[in-house]
Amino acid sequence: MRFNRRDFLAGTAALLPLGTAQAAVAESGSLPAVRWRLASSFPKSLDTIYGAAETLSRRVAALTGGKFQIRVFAGGDLVPGLQVLDAVGNGTAECGHSAGYYYVGKNLALAFDTAVPFGLTARQQNAWMYAGGGLELLRKLYAKYGVLQFPGGNTGTQMGGWFRKEINSLADLQGLKMRIPGLGGKVMARLGAVPQTLPGGDIYPALERGALDAAEWVGPYDDEKLGFHKIAKHYYYPGWWEGGPQLSFYVNQTAWQALPEAYRQAFEVATAEANQLMLAQYDAKNPPALLRLVGQGVKLHPYPKDVMLAARRATFELYEEEAKINPDFAAIYRPWKKFRDTEFQWFKVNEAAYSNFNYYVK
Repeated sequence: MRFNRRDFLAGTAALLPLGTAQAAVAESGSLPAVRWRLASSFPKSLDTIYGAAETLSRRVAALTGGKFQIRVFAGGDLVPGLQVLDAVGNGTAECGHSAGYYYVGKNLALAFDTAVPFGLTARQQNAWMYAGGGLELLRKLYAKYGVLQFPGGNTGTQMGGWFRKEINSLADLQGLKMRIPGLGGKVMARLGAVPQTLPGGDIYPALERGALDAAEWVGPYDDEKLGFHKIAKHYYYPGWWEGGPQLSFYVNQTAWQALPEAYRQAFEVATAEANQLMLAQYDAKNPPALLRLVGQGVKLHPYPKDVMLAARRATFELYEEEAKINPDFAAIYRPWKKFRDTEFQWFKVNEAAYSNFNYYVK
């Protein structure tokens, strides 16, 4: 089935009141011109992730007859890429595009907005956000930072990273220096690795000079651009710490309240389209990129079972510990885990059975 943007836009009526897209265009003629700035966490070179903000800008303009314009700034052009949440909250930019787990230093609960180890897939994340109460829970948290949040893209399950040497067992992680931030890094530390947080542009030189033994980024399409395969030939899967990592659009709450209702509806419709389109693009771009990498001598490996089991055990120990000391984390984690467990049962019965038959039976 071919993805069609116009068909998708029409389909967003399931998420919003009927006819809001048409109403936005009809009403915009009598409304004022509005100019916003969007601060992205991502460079233009990551065209699929960065491109979600451009999709938002383009569609909002189209839905409002050009009255509502959003200018997109790449990471570092308006504010540093890891300061987008603060920039939107304090009004430096009216809106932004980023990832909640970049800000776990403020509150570990923000990771649920993107991905947590052994968490939801992209489809399940969307289900939780739009129909399972996730959006309401996260908006309560983001309100503390003066921000309103909207789902804004997903990469799908990410790869498990590039390694100089093979990982044959849990013992091989001891002392291993790996670029892996966030909760994934915290779990890796419990397994004996030495996690490090580096921006994308610093990873390749760190691998090249031996400051890193391994690094994770996104997946074949983006990883190929950064050239990790030229140094570390062992490519592992799955990225158990990012089963369905969601990006998000942030809006300053004061700016949102001042926005005409027709423009709010246009913005919400456009975020839903950008959210869906990013995943479709990654699903189309990653397979040929992986084939190219394998053709250049990259060796694919699944993580050893003892690593996966130990990581899962350490992950839920971490969650339970954090829930005891962080009320914000507990308020999201408890209903999230209930939703996760129910989703996994359903996907195990039907989706996994269908996939396993098609993927593995010849």
